[in-house]
Amino acid sequence: MRVALTGAAIVALIATAAVAKDHEPAETKAAVTAALADPARADQAVDDARRKAAETLIFSGVGPGDTVIDYIPGKGYWTRIFTDVVGPKGHVYPMWPAVAASRATATVDDLKGRNLANVTPVVQTVNVPASDKPVDIFWTVENYHDVANAGGEAALAAVNKGVFDLLKPGGTYIVVDHASAAGTGITTTNTLHRIDPAVVKAQVIAAGFTFVGESDALHNPADDHTLKVFDPAIRGHTDQFIYKFRKPG
Repeated sequence: MRVALTGAAIVALIATAAVAKDHEPAETKAAVTAALADPARADQAVDDARRKAAETLIFSGVGPGDTVIDYIPGKGYWTRIFTDVVGPKGHVYPMWPAVAASRATATVDDLKGRNLANVTPVVQTVNVPASDKPVDIFWTVENYHDVANAGGEAALAAVNKGVFDLLKPGGTYIVVDHASAAGTGITTTNTLHRIDPAVVKAQVIAAGFTFVGESDALHNPADDHTLKVFDPAIRGHTDQFIYKFRKPG
């Protein structure tokens, strides 16, 4: 039996399809577990435990079919995991803003050489993230503080607005970064490459997001927040916060 849909019903269906939401925990865990076990990423798997990859990804709620922007992705560590997590029905966009374009070449070449069908590198000509179609998850690790170095509070506000605009209603914004001491705001972003978690939360909420929660998977109480993150005494083991925000919808 065929049922004719009214115009309003069609609009409602389209709206529903465009709303992002977390996958069921079991589905996310299964997808993440399989992705981390992929032999194709054996060269980077040695770093999974230190990065708390499984815990961080499961916390995010990512899963099959999602569209993800991996913002300023370094050497592509997370991108190469996401390609398996989202699967053939999803897509991953490792993205560099114009200010970081010079750091993109080697990673773009590497990713293209791996022939990942659901990965499309994007090197922007502007510094505010944008997408021609809404995405489910915007993900940035150890980069939020760098935005402040490129333009202070105004640049952070512009980036957060850009993220808000490109996400689907219900979309997720994940921010992972090196923690600075409480009350320091953005004063250590250039000197120590850290940022006060409280100011990040306030800035992202001010852009219209709802704070969902945080994971302490990367919390390190032995880090007193006084050393530059590149100092050999703390490099790779800084105290980091993992924040999850949602675009209302």
